[in-house]
Amino acid sequence: MVTHDTIAAIATPPGRGGIGIVRISGQNLKSLAQAILGKLPQPRYAELLAFLDHDDQIIDQGIALFFPSPHSYTGEDVLELHGHGGPAVINLLLTRCLQLGARLAEPGEFTLRAYLNEKIDLAQAEGVADLIAASTTNAARCAIRSLHGEFSSTIHQLVSALTNLRVLVEATLDFPEEEIDFLQNAQATEQLSQIQERLELVLTASRQGNLLQEGIKIVLIGQPNVGKSSLLNQLTGDETAIVTAIPGTTRDTIRQSIEIEGVPLHLIDTAGLRETDDIVEQHGIARTHAAIERADLALLLVDSRYGVTTQDRSVLTQLPKQLPILTIYNKIDLSGKLPHIEEDASATSIYLSAKSGAGMELLRTTLLKMVGWQANIAGEGAYMARHRHLQALAHAKEQLEKAATWLHTAEQLELLAEELRLAQQALSSITGEFTSDDLLGEIFSSFCIGK
Repeated sequence: MVTHDTIAAIATPPGRGGIGIVRISGQNLKSLAQAILGKLPQPRYAELLAFLDHDDQIIDQGIALFFPSPHSYTGEDVLELHGHGGPAVINLLLTRCLQLGARLAEPGEFTLRAYLNEKIDLAQAEGVADLIAASTTNAARCAIRSLHGEFSSTIHQLVSALTNLRVLVEATLDFPEEEIDFLQNAQATEQLSQIQERLELVLTASRQGNLLQEGIKIVLIGQPNVGKSSLLNQLTGDETAIVTAIPGTTRDTIRQSIEIEGVPLHLIDTAGLRETDDIVEQHGIARTHAAIERADLALLLVDSRYGVTTQDRSVLTQLPKQLPILTIYNKIDLSGKLPHIEEDASATSIYLSAKSGAGMELLRTTLLKMVGWQANIAGEGAYMARHRHLQALAHAKEQLEKAATWLHTAEQLELLAEELRLAQQALSSITGEFTSDDLLGEIFSSFCIGK
């Protein structure tokens, strides 16, 4: 991966705006700055200058900012040109930079260089993208904590504790003839237990952050005309879906995102599941099955006047076994029932009216509970964790559980040492100390160009 050449990109969103920014990063930008600005600006001092083309004609006039290496975002020389935000003028300015030898930056390449130059670690780099993509206030605050290194600091503390424990184990392996039992005297069992407890807390907080980052995909399913579209409209507070008494009105999946207590919920209203000869409706039902496969939670709507019918049970048999299901008994305004919830060890059901809105607050609370949301943790201590972070934490937890088994038996210390090493490696992959180039490419390709 080339990291020593000069890169340039527009760092503001496409379209018209008050300001447009071109960002340039490289090892020596003096000649480029001289050609465009007539001078190299004073470091970290905003100057109002003309931006010149190859004939010294003015392209635009704006603010120039120069950040010399290593005190910049990327760790290289960085020049930012803040001009007017019209697409034509900002593209002329970018083209001028490319004429002077810069190349167009790849998605996320500025942040990649910051990571490679050790300005930030990998978890902080991902925090940049998560902050930009945050769709709720809670998600933005959570991403800021990761960007500022709170998540990374916690991981480093776990790695440090594991390193100390590995030193004790290795010492026991290297000097087996010593009379002193290194592990017992150093309370290795207690140390490992403390590491496991701290890891469990981090995993819990990370799961909360993951809910904020990715949200929950909820699919509404059921027989035609049971009120799926009415429920979607109640949850979104808008006439998102067409509601009629005619079965089969919804023939395609309708997607809408809302938030409850800062948690993004991606709602998918689907075509009613039934046998039909209508080709268009058949395509809608096929899309329903595809949406179900990708969902985190299913809301099965039934008519409270009739309860779960044979057709509803047939729908249930078509759902993935691992998919959590919340049964909604709708139309209580017609059946005379009051809003309430019924729970047992195997199922949860809510009685409500999607038409009148009765029971909707109970539904919102239950949705958060079923996806594992804990507001007390997420409010202050959640980490903006991605799926790969959760996988690494779970892998470390598994390795530590195996290590505890070998430590308690006081046998096969070589295996104990190996389990601790694997746990440490899993944790270090979060911050990028052990990371493949393929993974780096995958992570930074999801960034926007100019960041």
